[in-house]
Amino acid sequence: MVNIDDFVKRLEIILDYYTLNASSFADKIGVQRSSMSHLLSGRNKPSLDFVMKILEVFPDVDLYWILSGKGNFPKNNNNDQDIISKKENTTEIAPPILSEEKITSKNFPDTKNMILKSENNEIEKIVFFYKNGTFKTYIP
Repeated sequence: MVNIDDFVKRLEIILDYYTLNASSFADKIGVQRSSMSHLLSGRNKPSLDFVMKILEVFPDVDLYWILSGKGNFPKNNNNDQDIISKKENTTEIAPPILSEEKITSKNFPDTKNMILKSENNEIEKIVFFYKNGTFKTYIP
């Protein structure tokens, strides 16, 4: 059985991750705004249809994670799109935090004044780390 309070916390993590408010999230997944409000307040429990709409619109959401907290968010597909990997002649950086753990500055080397060098100077990916412990990866 799904713990409604924990489900709401995970739903709020999704809202923060995609920088959406409850109304825009409801619009994106195609549910009434009042349904979202009732769910966030704990008045209603999530229906299977509601959960399936989240999974359809937001493929980074893992079914087991949203229902039980087990698994990862964003979903780990064993590719390096959301994982910073070890590269030749660079410092290994801790992998992104995928659960409720927070990112702290001690997990990363001091890179404020670091000059990035590469043979072809082509950007592979850009990762933004937010103060709330989430991150987004952009691949140009």
